[in-house]
Amino acid sequence: MARNEGRRPTLEDVAAHAGVSRALVSIVMRGVAGASAETRERVLAAAAEIGYRPDTRARLLASGNSRQIGVVFGMAGRFHAELLDGLYVAAEKARYELILSAMTPTRDERTAAETLLGFRCEAVILLGPGLEGVPVLAGRLPVTVIGWRVADPSVDVVRTADDEGMRLAVDHLAGLGHREITYVDGGSGAIATARRRAYRAVMRRRGLGDGLRVIPGGDSLDAGVAAARLVLDGERRPTALIAYNDDVAAGLVESLGSAGIRVPRDMSIVGWDDSPPARLPHLNLTTVQQDPVEMSRLAVERSVSRLRGETIGQREIVLSPGLIIRTSTAALGHDAPPERGDRTP
Repeated sequence: MARNEGRRPTLEDVAAHAGVSRALVSIVMRGVAGASAETRERVLAAAAEIGYRPDTRARLLASGNSRQIGVVFGMAGRFHAELLDGLYVAAEKARYELILSAMTPTRDERTAAETLLGFRCEAVILLGPGLEGVPVLAGRLPVTVIGWRVADPSVDVVRTADDEGMRLAVDHLAGLGHREITYVDGGSGAIATARRRAYRAVMRRRGLGDGLRVIPGGDSLDAGVAAARLVLDGERRPTALIAYNDDVAAGLVESLGSAGIRVPRDMSIVGWDDSPPARLPHLNLTTVQQDPVEMSRLAVERSVSRLRGETIGQREIVLSPGLIIRTSTAALGHDAPPERGDRTP
């Protein structure tokens, strides 16, 4: 029997190819008793020959258990890609499938969240930078947010302590003698808001209020390039910058370098996330470190625990960040010492 081009093979096709009944094929595919070893081998061989694959999702839905976790995510830098990779690994270990729903410039978080309800996901994890998906989903199924605080008591949270991360970054730069420390903002999202507030609080607490400045940024390389123009055009040029994430920091380094600003001799730069770009030899960014693998594991673990009806302690899990010191920071007027790569707790 030749394959039916353009059509997905069915149980009936396998039965016809193997010369058995559809019911017998179903028994074999479900892995239950009722077929001899010889028949089972013949059916499986026929399925492989015509390219049949069982519709696992349909079978699970029929049983009332989809074993699917939905994920709302945005195009928000390399760190989200690392989180997604971690979620796939953790979900596979828990024997769950991920259903992804992306936010784009023309597709908001509410739409992305509502889409997942149609897939009958058992739980949802939100990676998006906002809060619009929370009211859509909260109370309807287990919801876990990665990255920011949520007041809703029905929502679980896994995040890094942004206030602590900002303290590490400012303390490091202040320890190098910098007082004019500018923050390149990440936008209007919840995570960006938390980091912006933390920056202002730490600078004032450190007695550096006179050097406090926030300039518009974003979460991309292009946002860093645009922010560099604002730095260069400003009346008072800072001696150090803290970027919303490593992509923004990379844009700053590239653009400032093109304008003749030497990093770190003329200006120190700190990134955020310790994502792959931060480790590139030509960037070698000092950066606030988060652990995407652990954050993803905890989010999936918490989702599965909710589905099993297990007792949950604190609904918010807050991880401590570190500071990875590389060669993008130094005392003003000095080249950076050899790379340290320290993780400052």
